[in-house]
Amino acid sequence: MTGRPLRLVAALLLAALVAGCGGADTGPRAWHDGRIFLATGNTTGVYYQLGGGYADLISRHLPGYEARAEPTGASVENITRLAGGDMEIAFSLADTAADAVSGRGAFDGQPQPVRALARVYSNYTHVIVRTGGKIASFADLRGKRISTGSPKSGTDIIAGRLLTAGGIDPDRDIQRLNLSLPETVKRMRAGSLDAMFFSGGLPTPGINDLLASAPGAFRLLPLTELIEPLGARYGSVYTTATLPKEVYGTPAATPTITVANVILVAADMPDQLAYDLTRVLFTWQGELIRVHPEAANFTRESAALTEPIPLHPGAMRYYRNG
Repeated sequence: MTGRPLRLVAALLLAALVAGCGGADTGPRAWHDGRIFLATGNTTGVYYQLGGGYADLISRHLPGYEARAEPTGASVENITRLAGGDMEIAFSLADTAADAVSGRGAFDGQPQPVRALARVYSNYTHVIVRTGGKIASFADLRGKRISTGSPKSGTDIIAGRLLTAGGIDPDRDIQRLNLSLPETVKRMRAGSLDAMFFSGGLPTPGINDLLASAPGAFRLLPLTELIEPLGARYGSVYTTATLPKEVYGTPAATPTITVANVILVAADMPDQLAYDLTRVLFTWQGELIRVHPEAANFTRESAALTEPIPLHPGAMRYYRNG
């Protein structure tokens, strides 16, 4: 027995013990017995760091609830587990979440019952190649050994779309490996990969470790030439930005593709809980910034702009009324 069923049994056993000890009535029972699990991402990514920080805020500032961040394969897995009731909160890339609510892409024909609490910081697409690997441009990725991220991750989706936009079939024209970020970094260092994709906030700890461990051995590829074919197929969900050279100590800034992140909950989450979770996110945002600087890169105004992903009514009430 794994996942939610095991945790629910544990929660019920704890409740029974409290009742058996003559505990006082604590009022209406908390949703899911007060246990909140956050689906995040790879342990060396920003989702996991911010998820841990957010879980701590919830546990400390939302009476009746205890939250815990769980490492996952990220966006697609997170949404599947959220919709299935195994998680209460999930981080996701906005493009994957848009596919989920409309029943496209990895969720073809199966719209997922998820809603947004907030649009948060943007992910930067990192395409990293070996400096000595004879990859001078995106087109040179053809035929190479490439990690496109964990299975069922937003990184894997973006990697496939970028490769297709660049005229490269991701399943035929490269040696595609679906690896977690820690495993990808390990293989890049060992020389068994020629290139890697990762979509993450700045800085992503695993990327920082890779580039800092061997200065000059790896470099970031510019990607903005791909925004036109991406936009023609997927609309305005993808944008461009410059990854500053100061972030990883690279010789120059790198133009790249970005996509927003969203925090999702199940559509059937009680309105008051969704309101309170949103309130906690902004009331103690300063503490979250100390966990990772990307927590500074969203405001109440920008967080409400989640379309085409519907806001949860509880979150909407927070943005309208505070």
